Amino acid sequence: MLQRLGRWLRAAGYDTLIARDAEADYELLRQALDDGRLLITRDRELTQHRRAPGTVIYIEGDNLQQCAAGLSEKVSINWLLAPFSRCMNCNTPLVDASPQQIRSLPLQRKEHINAAFYCPECNQVFWDGSHVKRMRRHLRDWAEKYSPPAESTERRRVPQLTKA
Repeated sequence: MLQRLGRWLRAAGYDTLIARDAEADYELLRQALDDGRLLITRDRELTQHRRAPGTVIYIEGDNLQQCAAGLSEKVSINWLLAPFSRCMNCNTPLVDASPQQIRSLPLQRKEHINAAFYCPECNQVFWDGSHVKRMRRHLRDWAEKYSPPAESTERRRVPQLTKA
């Protein structure tokens, strides 16, 4: 569940690492502390570590919607921070695609592409297709539902590290 949440955080524009299943809790916590990240987890045991307070965010929820709501209650999340500015696969910041990269897309109607972006790490080109439009609507809905009050200053907005 939190891997999906991590991908949605990337979609919103957050620098989000997604832990591999085999990583030890201590290593994840150490990495979060070293990188100044929040460690978002559904693993209650992680909250018991001595260095967990202020770094480990425990999320309850059985589905993506509940996890997003739970995270938004605990941390200031701007779901419209910088939509689709990071690669959803590897987290690398995207750059504008070149005209040559756009021409190489396997689409019939390339003239309808308003903007395309390139991931220098994955070597993939992304564009605003119908799936991205649906995802943007989803991000807007979350922003409306879960936006923190303007006067809220106690929540931190920092890079994320998720662990299922």
